[in-house]
Amino acid sequence: MLEIIEHGNVHEIKLARPPANALSVELVEKLTDSLTMAAEQAGAVVVSGLPGMFSAGLDVPQLMQFDRSDMSRFWQTFLRLLKTIAHMPVPTAFAMTGHAPAGGIVMALFGDYRIMPRGSFKTGLNEVQVGLVVSAPIHRALVRAVGPHTAERILVAGEMMESDKALAIGLVDELADDPEQVVTRAVEWCEQHVALPGLAMSTTREMARSDLHEFFNDKSELGVEKFVDIWFSDETRSTLTALVERLSGK
Repeated sequence: MLEIIEHGNVHEIKLARPPANALSVELVEKLTDSLTMAAEQAGAVVVSGLPGMFSAGLDVPQLMQFDRSDMSRFWQTFLRLLKTIAHMPVPTAFAMTGHAPAGGIVMALFGDYRIMPRGSFKTGLNEVQVGLVVSAPIHRALVRAVGPHTAERILVAGEMMESDKALAIGLVDELADDPEQVVTRAVEWCEQHVALPGLAMSTTREMARSDLHEFFNDKSELGVEKFVDIWFSDETRSTLTALVERLSGK
């Protein structure tokens, strides 16, 4: 489910749940724990995925089996993962080794740096297309990355885009020539930061990312129950059921 690869003082956490690295309850919990542990042991962290597929987002077939109580607990668990990423005390790069829709790019928004491969690989917050609405911290992180007008345009439409557009609007920071180079570049970016004077780098980084931390301070803004209400609405259940049927080939 996860592989830990050490590149000297940079630790890589590789999502390894084929075929799509879908974010199940178990994967979200393990990733949160692994990030916490890596932050204590390494000077920087890279989160990567499978060649051609970083993460397809939430494990909808699993989550469709949940009742309201289960779904509420899961969404709180997922938000805890995002908060953990936002509060990482060391530089954290996301090596998005391929497609990164929905939950895949959502995780990366809370990291320091995002790299994708060039080509037809796609990313985007397509929640509206499947009947969902992002929580306030996710919206704010998107606005932080691309600006309010662009965030409105891509979020309301649930737009999926190729990596060159994602780079152009600031959704990702860098493109590598192919998926195999994404991790290499992410490690190099981390090593450059680890080599800086430590106190100055970490203090400046904390100051620059303080707004990300604040996104999670007001629990009323997390929108857990609102998300659950929408998840169990007739319209969304119908849309998600059709999605699961397509995924299963029915």
